[in-house]
Amino acid sequence: MFDSEAHSVREETASAAASLHCMPWRTLETDVPAWDRLALDASEPNPFFESWYLLPSLRRLPHSETVMVLRFEMDGRLAGLMPVLRSPRYYRWPVPNLASWLHDNCFCGAPLVRRGAEDLFWRAVLDWADRAAQRALFLHLRAIPLEGPLHAALSRILAEQQRQCEVVLREDRALLSSDLTPDAYLEASLSGKKRKELRRQASRLAEAGTLAVERREDGEDLAAWCDAFLALEASGWKGKAGSALANHAATDSLFRDSLQGAAARGRLERLSLTLDGRPIAMLASFLTPPGAYSFKTAFDERYSRFSPGVLLQRENLQILERADIAWTDSCAAADHPMIDHIWRERRAMARLSIAIGGPIRRHLFRHFVRAETARSPAGGSL
Repeated sequence: MFDSEAHSVREETASAAASLHCMPWRTLETDVPAWDRLALDASEPNPFFESWYLLPSLRRLPHSETVMVLRFEMDGRLAGLMPVLRSPRYYRWPVPNLASWLHDNCFCGAPLVRRGAEDLFWRAVLDWADRAAQRALFLHLRAIPLEGPLHAALSRILAEQQRQCEVVLREDRALLSSDLTPDAYLEASLSGKKRKELRRQASRLAEAGTLAVERREDGEDLAAWCDAFLALEASGWKGKAGSALANHAATDSLFRDSLQGAAARGRLERLSLTLDGRPIAMLASFLTPPGAYSFKTAFDERYSRFSPGVLLQRENLQILERADIAWTDSCAAADHPMIDHIWRERRAMARLSIAIGGPIRRHLFRHFVRAETARSPAGGSL
């Protein structure tokens, strides 16, 4: 048998054993063990779509009742998962679309897909979008990493199907990924003058009391740690602006629930810089080997002249010494004034709009997305 024919037979066999269903998100509440296994075997880690983060998000946040979940199975086993919704609006425009579901505290939209099943997953998703389009003009995916097996597989399927896809927004955010030691990385990132200033600030801060660093991966005293973090964040500009997690009961609960769930699965690292036992800078990171995500950080603005947030990030460079973590996503906005000066690598994240349905719908999409990308030079063809 020729290689192409053998490949075709394997594809047909695999497709016959694969299926995708769109269902209410609450159906996953009874399948958490399978969900957790999928997360551990995912081709790309995404803590924000793991059970311990996505379920609290859906339970706690408003307007989540219309969210559905695309559940992809192979041989009866959960092999892919992505939350979606049918939206009547595309940002400020009244243009119906199918979209992956994210919220303000969800920093990655990569679906959880079993390693090796990426092509089959995207074929199934695009086939579903074609069949389920109804009034939707296109499929919109948010916060998709542009490097890695998921995007590579999506690009292959799009090319194979000659299906139009546009990058309507791209952001490059700070990433930590290096073989250097923490000290060598800091030396390469910051000038000698800046490193000297950091040492001076740490010394001056230590003169005010006992300065210590605490790093934990367990769940002990987690409730008290969350209390301290939420109070610290709310005491600064975010609290005054109404954007601190503690300003809203839903995000307060989401923070507590997700950290508890992450700790129970060994997915949480807590880092604190304390002065006389009181935290003045704190960081919660999700550990998702081979990557990690710096989820939330806060610092006491009364000590701003000592740069406690930067001093904490200096300690956070110790993650470079972990054999199981090859990279850490900052989860920060592009051009962040602090982390961009310390972390030198970048991770490209994009919003993708993909053509679905028949010829007329795709023709309309082509004109719509052409007008959108003309206004947005950060976008571009995929």
